[in-house]
Amino acid sequence: MDYVRLGKTGLKVSRLCLGCMSFGTPGGPTHPWVITEEEAQPFFRKAVESGINFYDTANHYNFGDSEEITGRALKTYARRDEVVVATKVGLKMSEGRPNDRGLSRKHIFDQIDQSLARLGMDYVDVLYVHRLDPDTENEEMLDALEAVIQAGKVRYIAASSMWAWQFAKLREMQKARGYQQFVAMQNFYNLAYREEEREMMPYCASEGVGVVPWSPIARGFLAGNRPKEGEATRRGSTDKMAQGYFGSAQDYAILARVEKVAAKLGVKPAQVAYAWVLSKPYVTSPIVGATKIGQLEEAIGALEVKLDAASIRLLEGPYKPRAVAGHS
Repeated sequence: MDYVRLGKTGLKVSRLCLGCMSFGTPGGPTHPWVITEEEAQPFFRKAVESGINFYDTANHYNFGDSEEITGRALKTYARRDEVVVATKVGLKMSEGRPNDRGLSRKHIFDQIDQSLARLGMDYVDVLYVHRLDPDTENEEMLDALEAVIQAGKVRYIAASSMWAWQFAKLREMQKARGYQQFVAMQNFYNLAYREEEREMMPYCASEGVGVVPWSPIARGFLAGNRPKEGEATRRGSTDKMAQGYFGSAQDYAILARVEKVAAKLGVKPAQVAYAWVLSKPYVTSPIVGATKIGQLEEAIGALEVKLDAASIRLLEGPYKPRAVAGHS
């Protein structure tokens, strides 16, 4: 396993990040397709044994289930100082309670304490703003984030999908106030969705911001989990986000190129999709989501897949600009 700096920080993270959204209580309120805590154990064991030290969860994932499972598993398989744990704040944590979501000072303060309790940890390495909150002023959000850093509850802060101008504005506000700036961007990026290449990726490369893409294989679409014929995987058939994002003629043309390159190299389509994301110099560590152990093994194997320039041109050929997605 190779390790790289997260942006300009001295923090070293593995080239793959294990996404823990897949672990929780099946039928839960936000991601009903997840697998149980017992089923999740081999994923954490395999990740640690393979050298993955970067783990991504969120308070929102089935309203805390993922954090609880992640915390207990990492306590079993790794030492706290050996792993980099990231969680998020901002999305709803219940139905109907008005202050149980957003980026107000109240909600950030409440949720960092609750996240730490669920994780069974004294601090998180990275706290992401899950999405921007239109009902909270930027100044209030940034003040609260700086406060949890100064309290020792958070080591670094980062952000997830938003417009590049918003991200740049927030980082300049942080700089002007002498605050720690967002060190990473977790954005939607894969062969079938490349709109981030317009502004966000050049900005992050220029500023030394780490890039930790979510859905690097298009929520499984580029692994072929939603074939034209036959039965899809459990997640592929129930993940409404994936169904809403992918399935156009262009998407299937890209998938066909992925499958062609995979056949030529003798690897899995998912591995080609991961290898393409990993080939981009501005990408730090794509997030791997898995509900079958073979999916995690494929992702780890993708680190050995090297794409030549001709293969990259072939893979990128069918892409045409599409509507921006993932910001809300």
